[in-house]
Amino acid sequence: MNYSTRVNICDIQIDKYPFDRVVEAIAHQAISRTTPKYVVTPNAQHIVALQHDARFRLIYHQAFLVVPDGVPLLWAAKLFNTPLSGRVNGTDLFEHLCKISADKGLKVFLLGGRTGAAKKAKQVLEARHPNLDIVGTYCPYYGFESDPEELKRINLAIQAAAPDILFVGLGAPKQEYWIYNNYQKLGVPVSIGIGVSFELVAGMVKRAPKFMQKAGLEWLFRLIMEPKRLWQRYFIGNIIFILLVLKQKFRLLWSSYIPMSKKDVI
Repeated sequence: MNYSTRVNICDIQIDKYPFDRVVEAIAHQAISRTTPKYVVTPNAQHIVALQHDARFRLIYHQAFLVVPDGVPLLWAAKLFNTPLSGRVNGTDLFEHLCKISADKGLKVFLLGGRTGAAKKAKQVLEARHPNLDIVGTYCPYYGFESDPEELKRINLAIQAAAPDILFVGLGAPKQEYWIYNNYQKLGVPVSIGIGVSFELVAGMVKRAPKFMQKAGLEWLFRLIMEPKRLWQRYFIGNIIFILLVLKQKFRLLWSSYIPMSKKDVI
C-alpha cells in the first residue's frame, strides 16, 4: 500500500481513496485471485480500541485497505488539515460490492450476524440482483472463537464454497481477529469486516435516515434504537475519541510553534 495516500488519525493510518476507487480496488483484487488480502473499515470506536490493543493495531497495519467508515474520522482529518476523500460506509460498500459481484460473476459468502441475518440478507440481495451468486452463509454461535471444532466447520464451509469475496459480520475487533487468523489458509481473494451490515440489509436493524447519515449522526440513531446495548460504546467511546483528536491537534499546533534552536538558526 502506498502510504503517501494515507492520513494519520490518532496514530492510525487511514486510506484517503474515494468510495468508487475503493470498490474498484476490491473488485480488482477479487477478480485477479492473487494472494489473499483483507479490508478493515474503521470508525471512532475502532480508533479508541486501537490505542490499547497491540494485536488490533498489527492487523490494521497489514490490511490491504483501511477505509473510513465513520463520519467523525472525516471531521478529524479535516481538523488536521489532511482531509479524506469521503466516507466509505461498510453497509454501502457491502451492497455495492454485491452489485459488482452480480455484474462480474463473482462468488460471495456471508459469515456472521445475528441468527437468520445472513440468510435474510442473502434473500434481499439476490432478489435485488438476480445474477448474484451468494454461495453460502454461516452464523456461528456466541463464543465460537473458543471452540476448535466450530472454527474448523466454518473454515470447511468457506473452503468448499470457494468465494471470491468473504463478508464477515462479527463486530469489531472479533471480526478482524478472525479474518487475520484465517484469511491466508482460506485462500479467499478478499475478506472484509462489515459489522452489523447483514442486519441492516435484512431489515432486522433499522438504518438511520439519510440526513442523519450525512450529518454523521448514524451512531446517535443506533444509540436511540438500542440504548442499553450501545450507550457505553457510543457515549463514553465518542468522548474518548474527541479527547484523542484534540490531543493530536494540540501536538500539531505545538510542533508548528516550537522555535528553532540556535543551532538551526546558525
